[in-house]
Amino acid sequence: MKLSEVKEVLSRLETLGFQLPTGEMVPGHFHVTEVGKIHKHFIDCGGTVRHEEVVSFQLWEADDYDHRLHPEKLVHIIELSQKVLEIEDSLEVEVEYQGTTIGKYGLAFDDGHFLLTTKMTDCLAKDQCGVPEKKPKVRLSQLTNEPCCSPDGNCC
Repeated sequence: MKLSEVKEVLSRLETLGFQLPTGEMVPGHFHVTEVGKIHKHFIDCGGTVRHEEVVSFQLWEADDYDHRLHPEKLVHIIELSQKVLEIEDSLEVEVEYQGTTIGKYGLAFDDGHFLLTTKMTDCLAKDQCGVPEKKPKVRLSQLTNEPCCSPDGNCC
């Protein structure tokens, strides 16, 4: 989800909620402790130099059960971050949230709240590093039941 989309959604909300991929909601007393621009400059396993920029929101649960972050306050935090850090509206948003370790999530919106979506690692240079293509999965129950040891069988 792009930052511009997040701001547009926030302008329509009265309350703020984030749902984990498990379906569990982030407790309502969370805080957004950081809004930042992350620039990643790296080289992939095929030798290509790459650049990636995202906006990062860090969600944090405190023992402060009396306060709730309201959508208009988050918009103010985002706009201040954009001004100070020169963050573009077109950047994708990634969310950090503490589980058993710090998790990084994508962001979507549905049914009145934000969804923390799973992110996966991937090889960016499959054509250069020798990773074989995935073999198609075949169900054994769909194979023909011809005898294996017949002259026309397919096991020899």
